[in-house]
Amino acid sequence: MPGDSTVNFNLLHRTCKLVVLLCFLHISVTVVFYVRSLDIRFAFVQNQQSHEHTATQSHRPGDTGDTGLTGESEPKAAESKTEGAAEVQPETKAEEPGGKAEEPGEKVEEPEKAAEEPQKEAEEPEKKLEKCPETSPLLVGPLRVEFNTPVSLEQIKKDNPNLQPGGRSRPKDCVALQKVAIIIPFRKRDEHLKYWLYYLHPILQRQQLDYGVYVINQDGEQIFNRAKLLNVGYTEALKEYDYECFIFSDVDLIPMDDRNTYKCFSQPRHLSVSMDKFGFRLPYNQYFGGVSSMSKEQYLKINGFPNNYWGWGGEDDDIYNRLASKGMSISRPSGEVGKCRMIRHDRDKKNEPNPQRFDRIAHTRETMYKDGINSLSYRVVKTEKFDLFTKITVDVGKP
Repeated sequence: MPGDSTVNFNLLHRTCKLVVLLCFLHISVTVVFYVRSLDIRFAFVQNQQSHEHTATQSHRPGDTGDTGLTGESEPKAAESKTEGAAEVQPETKAEEPGGKAEEPGEKVEEPEKAAEEPQKEAEEPEKKLEKCPETSPLLVGPLRVEFNTPVSLEQIKKDNPNLQPGGRSRPKDCVALQKVAIIIPFRKRDEHLKYWLYYLHPILQRQQLDYGVYVINQDGEQIFNRAKLLNVGYTEALKEYDYECFIFSDVDLIPMDDRNTYKCFSQPRHLSVSMDKFGFRLPYNQYFGGVSSMSKEQYLKINGFPNNYWGWGGEDDDIYNRLASKGMSISRPSGEVGKCRMIRHDRDKKNEPNPQRFDRIAHTRETMYKDGINSLSYRVVKTEKFDLFTKITVDVGKP
């Protein structure tokens, strides 16, 4: 029996050692596999983080913090972004015309448009107008002039929509051959002025003139001085525009033919040659009253008009003497073309015949160099720009 127990104990001892060895082996294997699995999981997580970081960088080309991409990738990405914005812009405008505020992409193209506009202007310069013809093709010839029906300034404005403030006008389709200032000596003749504006504005526009109308109104109740007012009109008109020609016209004379062009010629021009007042005949060969024209050079050559003719009469003959003394002759249209109608009226108060006129006319050659534009003195009281004319009220003093 003792022998059997020894054998059993040895067998049990070996069995336990084997079991312990197997357990140790099992634990060792388990530990090894566990450690390896941790390495694999760590490597997997690190790899995933690396991929995410790379993907983030590829979606952020303009990030200046990525030191490896700022050299080449950033300019290309910016160029791509600009091109994309330029392509999208027309579609955005087409879908929403003026509906939303401009997007950043739209602003990229504005400098290009600004650069294109001057280029287009340079490629397509404004067409230069040619000079108007010597004889206007718009003229109609003889006119019917009546003073039976009253006219209003409002109607005249409607009939002449192209007039500029101050009674200015110029042709639209050509460059006028002359710049003409029309000077009207004036006092208390408002109804006559309406007829003058009613008839003359259409005529002057058909004659293709670059013109302005200046009504020179004598202030106060002193004796009327026509010639001095004409000098004032010449001076004041030149302050506004570089006029080359001057028409000196009474307010009560209306031409009956638009072929009687209100412009200047190589010689001083007498325009009212056939007045109904004189039976459509020239009263005498030296007559230069009513309506006349002079260029700036002709006017200055005679020192303008006399300033000392107070009252009615004499100044037009003095002007004729001045012109003759300088070797100039009077040009006139034909009697038919030069017909005029005068608005009948009583002589104005404070415009009685000048009793000194004949004596003054006889001494024109001696007085013309010291009495004229070089001795003109006056004071502008008021300047008014109306739709149909410029009215300049002046104090010209007294005799």
